[in-house]
Amino acid sequence: MTDLAGARAEVRAAFRDAGVRGWLHARPVSGDGSRWSEREIDVGADVPVVMGSVYKVLVLVAFCRAVDAGDLDPREQVTVEPGPRTPGPTGISALTDPVTMSWRDLTRSMITVSDNAAADVVHARVGRDRVAALPTELGLPGTRVRGGTADAYAELVADTGADDVAAAFAVLTDNDVPVPVRLLSPAFGSSTTAADSTRLLTLLWRGELASAAGTAFARRVLTAQVAPHRMRTGFPGTAAVAGKTGTIGAVRNEIGVVTYPGEHPVAVAVFTHAARSDATVPRADAAIGVAARAAVNPLRAPAA
Repeated sequence: MTDLAGARAEVRAAFRDAGVRGWLHARPVSGDGSRWSEREIDVGADVPVVMGSVYKVLVLVAFCRAVDAGDLDPREQVTVEPGPRTPGPTGISALTDPVTMSWRDLTRSMITVSDNAAADVVHARVGRDRVAALPTELGLPGTRVRGGTADAYAELVADTGADDVAAAFAVLTDNDVPVPVRLLSPAFGSSTTAADSTRLLTLLWRGELASAAGTAFARRVLTAQVAPHRMRTGFPGTAAVAGKTGTIGAVRNEIGVVTYPGEHPVAVAVFTHAARSDATVPRADAAIGVAARAAVNPLRAPAA
């Protein structure tokens, strides 16, 4: 068995042991040249999957490109009122009063703590059509962005027959009352593939999606993500892990770039769908780290 075949077997075992369906892709970020590495780990990498908050990486790219084009001043101050703010447990979503921040800091909050309200505000500012067009422009044939978080929550409330988002999530996480929810199907909500996700990250890391300043900003905020319970658990403290999680019901994902000192970065995307919809499924979270480590290890190589 080759090292790549062995890695694929380890990834499948990690998913099986955690009781989840899983899809993964990993590839080296091939430096600054035009050559793409032919070494990869593929476990269902072209199967459509639910994005969850992973879509926010495309909003981040759209923000950087809008700044580069002079369409947006990242330092401009914007006040987000509490009334129309998208709910959520983190960032300005969790606050009560009007909040004034720069576009740049709203974008930072969108990624580092997966701030839903910040994401929808930035998404609207850079242009929903611009974000929706990015997958085609970037060569991501399996990716579709169908609205933002507020749109997804409106569908969730409608599908569950709940009065509000909190009640809808209570229904979603009740394993005794199964309800068909469109958000859990890639056919209806925002969707991607694991291979598209690593291509997106590779293009970003190679500086092909934004200016040097924009690329540095994107890398910095992804590295600052506050989510140590998934991909990060698979790697030692010496490795830098930049990433973005996505969560909705039984769906738990993370895409990221892992960099060991003196080595080429490796882009890896892990998408899972658990058998249960509990609000917390630690085994599913841990499986993302285990699978990511198994995929990254045989792809590690010294930086030239």
